[in-house]
Amino acid sequence: MQTRRLLLLALLVSVSGCATFRGYDEELRATLTRAGTGDVEGAIRTLERNNRGDDKDLLYYLERGELERLGARYDLSNDAWLHATERVNGWETAAATNPARLGGTLAAYTLNDKLLPYEGHDYEKVMLTTRIALNHLARGNWDDARVAIRQTHEREAVIAQARAREYERIREQAEQQGARIGLKDINGYPVETIDNPEVNALRNGYQSAISHYLAGFVYEALGEPSLAAAGYRQAIELRPDTPLLEQALAGLDERVAAPDDGSSEVLFLIETGLAPARVSRQFSLPIPIDRRLVLVSVSFPVLHTPLAPFLPAALQVDGQTWPVAEVTSIDTMARRALQDEMPGIMLRGFIRSTGKAVAQYQAQRQADLRRRRGDGSGGAALDVAAIALMIGSMTTESADERAWRSLPANVLIARGKLPRGLHHVTLPTPAGGRGVAVNIEGRYAFIGLRLIGDHLFPMLPEAPATQRAPGHLPASLPREALLAPRTEHAG
Repeated sequence: MQTRRLLLLALLVSVSGCATFRGYDEELRATLTRAGTGDVEGAIRTLERNNRGDDKDLLYYLERGELERLGARYDLSNDAWLHATERVNGWETAAATNPARLGGTLAAYTLNDKLLPYEGHDYEKVMLTTRIALNHLARGNWDDARVAIRQTHEREAVIAQARAREYERIREQAEQQGARIGLKDINGYPVETIDNPEVNALRNGYQSAISHYLAGFVYEALGEPSLAAAGYRQAIELRPDTPLLEQALAGLDERVAAPDDGSSEVLFLIETGLAPARVSRQFSLPIPIDRRLVLVSVSFPVLHTPLAPFLPAALQVDGQTWPVAEVTSIDTMARRALQDEMPGIMLRGFIRSTGKAVAQYQAQRQADLRRRRGDGSGGAALDVAAIALMIGSMTTESADERAWRSLPANVLIARGKLPRGLHHVTLPTPAGGRGVAVNIEGRYAFIGLRLIGDHLFPMLPEAPATQRAPGHLPASLPREALLAPRTEHAG
């Protein structure tokens, strides 16, 4: 009976090993290379070729929404992100009602994490609502941006609760399995990429200064200074010692009380680079078998940023220099997120590898026993089973590379007052300045500038910012508002 089980397991593992696991890093590289040349349509066609089925996953909608945004097609972008929001809402429901589901499925424990449903990394979930707010601001829809901002705060609270429960569950599981391993136990893992002072300085892997600073700016523009102050304070806590953030809070009351002098308070949002890639790498992990520690090959994700990010030091507006400050590094957030996810990833890898290693060990042991009893053919069959298990294990052992790659690596801001009307803005790039004409209207204005490689994607306002009396709520929620606001806060 045990022999038949080993042969069946060998067959299942080897067949699974022949299955084609998608290479997400390679797919997204081809898509983003086209986007970096300004060929947004070509990037979308590449994305579509790699996602031909009708049942699109969260990652497809995240990337599609970002590509449409690069083309300034904000309605199509939000349509894609509406589908993404529905899927993240499903994760939130599971986090509240069935938290055990978040720990992984049987397939993840027996084959690899690529067979887990992709539910997004925590920083991606929060960036989704933040970027929906940016789309609304580009359309001049400040009330809709306000709704998305509130969803951002609520999602942060859901994530905090879910992760606290998950960390405790992983700790208990690790103790039950005897899996007392840490990053330094993974032979050759580049620990410094996700465990360094910059990464560890972050409060967590999902809260960002830009999300809360944007909240402050939106609330200020809508005449809600108390909520604006809370947003600015949270941004300062998340990114201390940044004068541009501190100036926003210090001058808030004066700006809100000032009469309209015909000028606009303008926020430039400058985004550069691309979020880092998760790349699958194999490492040796010590697995206890028959009272011995055996080194077994296990795949874990490693974060890779191909080029050092370009961070412009200043912005030229009508020939005048405006200071620029980095307020959020999504690259660093992605590294902190991976650091926080690694206990669960390592636990699944430990359990998965232990099962495979024990199966191989038992098959070889049974083969030796058969031969000692004179059953050469039975021993040979079990030798084949052991080899099939080894080959299948190596083939199926692959880390999950999925991540929202089209997000920017770094987010910077510049802010000041401009007379209403036409202005010329120049953003420095490694290949020289890139200019764009912008038309400023309304007391508050938002300008988005996205730099990928040497190509500048401007997100210019389509309509004047609409002002409303403080405390006035929109009559109806936009389609994107799938999360019913439950509380009113800015941080």
